[in-house]
Amino acid sequence: MGKPTGFMEYAREVWAEQPPTERIRHYREFHKDIPFERLRLQAARCMDCGIPWCHSHGCPLGNLIPDWNDLLWQNRLPEALELLHHTNNFPEFTGRVCPAPCEKACTLSLNDDPVSIKLIECEIIDRGFEAGLVQPRPPRIETGKRVAIIGSGPAGLAAAQQLRRAGHTVTVFERDDEPGGLLRFGIPDFKLEKHRIRRRIEQMQAEGVEFECGVDAGEDISANYLTRHFDAILLACGAKTPRNLDIPGRNLPGVHYAMDFLSQNNRLVSCLPVAQEQLISARGKRVVVIGGGDTGSDCVGTSIRQGAAHVLQIEVLPKPREHAGTSNPSWPDWPNILRTSTSHEEGCERRWGISTSEFKGSGRVEEMVIEEADWNFEAGKPPAMTPRPETRSTIKADLVLLAMGFVHIEHGRLVRELGVELDQRGNVRCDTMGATSVPGVFTAGDSALGASLVVRAIATGRKAAIGMDRYLTGDSLLPDTTLLW
Repeated sequence: MGKPTGFMEYAREVWAEQPPTERIRHYREFHKDIPFERLRLQAARCMDCGIPWCHSHGCPLGNLIPDWNDLLWQNRLPEALELLHHTNNFPEFTGRVCPAPCEKACTLSLNDDPVSIKLIECEIIDRGFEAGLVQPRPPRIETGKRVAIIGSGPAGLAAAQQLRRAGHTVTVFERDDEPGGLLRFGIPDFKLEKHRIRRRIEQMQAEGVEFECGVDAGEDISANYLTRHFDAILLACGAKTPRNLDIPGRNLPGVHYAMDFLSQNNRLVSCLPVAQEQLISARGKRVVVIGGGDTGSDCVGTSIRQGAAHVLQIEVLPKPREHAGTSNPSWPDWPNILRTSTSHEEGCERRWGISTSEFKGSGRVEEMVIEEADWNFEAGKPPAMTPRPETRSTIKADLVLLAMGFVHIEHGRLVRELGVELDQRGNVRCDTMGATSVPGVFTAGDSALGASLVVRAIATGRKAAIGMDRYLTGDSLLPDTTLLW
């Protein structure tokens, strides 16, 4: 779509950013909006593809990317926003934290820079909010059916909004003291400022969604209570069980899970109370982040802002190959390409192929024993890692953050009492519409997928909403646009 020759006339443009030396002084988002006319030119680069891979394969939500690019090029912002919301409840979230597989699937990326889809998506929704175009959409009818949603992360929020718009009474139970889940307490403000979450919550409340925060489902309210008072239940609790590193010295003070560090810092930035005796601070410390993913990168950026003396990020996997620069890396190559985040640009040391064998210290962590590791990726066999004892060395560490991912949903009282079947990974087993082994109980997001992307969580939340709506009423008019499961 867009201008037929736009991709030949206009170069790719993305947000300008504050220099690292400036942005590490605060926790605000640091990109700078581009003028609207230049934004339209970026939309004009979208080609009239016979098969738009960005939409059909690159986006789990099935976003109608060529269509809203075309509308933006025609200066029809309200219609572009409407089409964007047709498939995505929260484009202001995905436009900031999604790794944009749509851009990697862009046809133009085969021999040129892809369309700036993530930039365009984010600017459409931000300008829509500024223009007052984003308004509550309460249901026209009430079904009389009651739905309980456990967890207020992206999957739970998406399902809640869709189900409420279908006319059901929706109550969201959240263990933390504010809704948002990972978006609120996991992702740093410099990637997603929290007022953007609050304004969505306000929209949903105006539509009639009820939020009960500070309620630990399974402990404060039982599974029996939920099944007696609600017609359907959605488990959107996330995959909150972190992967541990069970080695000598693991219990030394100063060795923490990454999410404990990040969630605490988010509370501090929001001026929420944190017990001083539980404070995890990087100030003046030699910080080692174990894990090379997005969570590890967030720990790097947060540690730098807290005033760490030095930050080292280590990854047990070998170093990905660097992009040759001849064209934009696309699927299936993109996951195997070395990526440098904005947090990495702010200043940290990175090492790959490093295995940690011991934490050492007197009273708290002071050192780590590490070894270089060899990997065997023989076809037909699981990857095998072999440490090399001859490379053993010791590095200094005052604070160690374990950012090695998450293994599965928490297997607490709620999951046990509901009796839902789990898959081999320990997540909740479900069908393509989120239905579990227990009638009336559904699941979505990381509870079903394992740790994954925000965009996939929203997609499964919308899909589960359709399944729940059909379960409650026999049919559903909710749009089914997602590509999952």
